[in-house]
Order: sequence, then structure tokens, then C-alpha cells
Amino acid sequence: MTRRFARFCLWLACCLGSLVVQAEEWPASQWREGPAAPSAALQALDAYAFAPRDETQRKGVRTDALLVVRDGRIVYERYAGPTRGDTPHLTWSVSKSVLATVLGVAFAEGRFALEDPVARFYEPFKAHPDVTLADLLHWSSGLDWQEDYEYAPLNSSVVAMLYTRGHQDMARFTAEHGRAWAAGSAWRYSSGDSNVLAAALKGMVGAAAYPDYPWSALFEPLGIRSATWETDASGTFVGSSYLYLNARDLARIGLLMQRGGRWQDRQLLPVAWMDFVLTPFAGRNADATDETVGGHWWLNRTASGAPGPWPQAPADTFAALGHWGQALFVIPSAGLVIVRYGDDRDGSYRHADLLQHVLAAFGPGARP
Repeated sequence: MTRRFARFCLWLACCLGSLVVQAEEWPASQWREGPAAPSAALQALDAYAFAPRDETQRKGVRTDALLVVRDGRIVYERYAGPTRGDTPHLTWSVSKSVLATVLGVAFAEGRFALEDPVARFYEPFKAHPDVTLADLLHWSSGLDWQEDYEYAPLNSSVVAMLYTRGHQDMARFTAEHGRAWAAGSAWRYSSGDSNVLAAALKGMVGAAAYPDYPWSALFEPLGIRSATWETDASGTFVGSSYLYLNARDLARIGLLMQRGGRWQDRQLLPVAWMDFVLTPFAGRNADATDETVGGHWWLNRTASGAPGPWPQAPADTFAALGHWGQALFVIPSAGLVIVRYGDDRDGSYRHADLLQHVLAAFGPGARP
């Protein structure tokens, strides 16, 4: 081989090498890990998320688990209290966004269309013939629903549904509510809407397939093994509240969403579904909060283009959020998935503060 030819081969190899796209990281049975080096930002994140607290009074931030995935690799993971890496944690209303993801697979299989009336799949909803599946996904059924919790239990539709009059059949209890406004015109957060969606899923896939469907459709393809999803006495999944997952398994759902509904070489969620669930609902916010919703996901961008609820984070940030501080944040532009479990009851913890600390430690500007 002449020197000239050798130099040509070296030049060609360098050129081809510059065209090679870095291979994506995907978890197999275990995640790959690449812990970040110590930094002031990382110390500040630890100090915020795992600050000492008064357990007797349940005051202060209590984080049970915090997991950060960057570009498909775990860069931060810490647990506290009784929670460990293999502990399935109650996700509370994060369950709603997971339910929407299961429905996305059913949508890909052609089992329903967004404009279908709910009553096509769930007979008790014939009392509300104009309500569509898209309306339920936007929490815009228009039903007269009060999503109050332990601070106002006597006025709470959700407390009655989960614990008293409605706990035997939560979707039917919801269907028996009257109307407050026209379907699709305004949204109000409703665990009832979510549980009707869980009942409608049974009509889509059939009673025989239903008990295993979240596993066959979503959990098994993603390698999720820790899932437990409670049902009510009618056999309907409590899609609003009662899914348990360990932090690493919830992060798999976040990675699926961060990569546009694709899991390795399979487009598990269609692009049309991703566009729907991540597009801000254009109707009125009945409670006049600063929150923005898509299709059972919380968004950091608005239909009007105004700033979202987490100004510290990129506009493409979206989240699944649950009672007492449960959170799955997805930031596609930063390649980040964040899982946070906790038990916060006094308002000390704020999602915006957590995002600010995580981005300082692991956002694009913090990359090595």
C-alpha cells in the first residue's frame, strides 16, 4: 500500500466517521447508567429534593424517589424512606397519562377514533350522547364534577367515587352526573372522565382481553415488570389513580414519549396520537388556573402561545402529575426524562423548583 493510498483511506475513514449518528440508548432488562460528576448544581438538587423534614408533622419536602434519564441513560437515581429501586410506588394521577398511553396503542390498532361517541363503547354514557372520546381525553366532558380532595371532602365528586358512593363502579357513578356546560367547550380536571375512559377501553378490546390489555399493549413491549393496576368491583381499571410502578419502569413510558411514541424500531404510538395528546386544548379553562392540558398530559405551552406553567423549562416540556407530588416530566429538546415520587402535603414541594434544579444539573448547558 502506497503512502498516498494510505492517506486517502485515513481521510475517507474520517469523513465516514463524521457521518455516523450516535446510536440511541435503549434500556434492555436493565438501564445503562452514566452517573454525573459531582457539581454545585447536583448538590443543590440533592438539598432540595432530599432536605431534612419533620416526619411527625409531615412538613417539608419528602421525596421517595428521584430518577433522571438523559439520552436514554440513567444519570441520577436516589431513593429514601421505605422506597427502593424495585418498589412499585402509587402513582396517583400519573395513572391518567399512562391510561392515555395505553389508549394510544388501541388507537394504533384501529379500535376507536377520537370523534367516536363514548356511548359506542360504554353503554351507561348514552345519557350523554354528544360526548366524544376526545372530550374525555381533554377532561372536557362538561359533566358537573368537583375534583376536591381531603381539604373539601363533603363537596368532592372524586372522594365519593373512590371511597364512598361510587367505589363499586366508578365509571357508572360518573355517568350519573348531570351536565354543567356543553361537551368540548371547556375543560375541568376530572378523575371521573378518566375512569369512564378506562371503562370505554373494555368496550374497545372486549371483556376477555381487557384484564391483560395494559400489559400486552404497553407494559410488556417496554419491558415493564413492576406494574400493578387496581380495579373497582366492576372489574374496571381505576385509570384515574391506582397504578403502581417502580421509578425505572415509569421512566420507560417517559422515554417512549420523549422519542415521539417510538420504542426502538417500533412506532408504538402513531404520530397522529402524539400530535393530539401534546397539542394544547383550545377551549376555556373552567377553573381559570395557569395549567395547560393536552390529551391527558400536562403541557408547558399554551394554545395562545403564552408562557406555560413552568417558565424555567423549555416550552416542549410535558408531564404526568399526581397527588402529593408524583411526577413524570419529559423534555424532548433536552433529552430528559424525570421521575419523582413523594408524599408532600404542606405545599413545600413545587414542580417548577424541581425542574429548575434538574435542568441546572443535567440540562443542555450542564452537559460535559
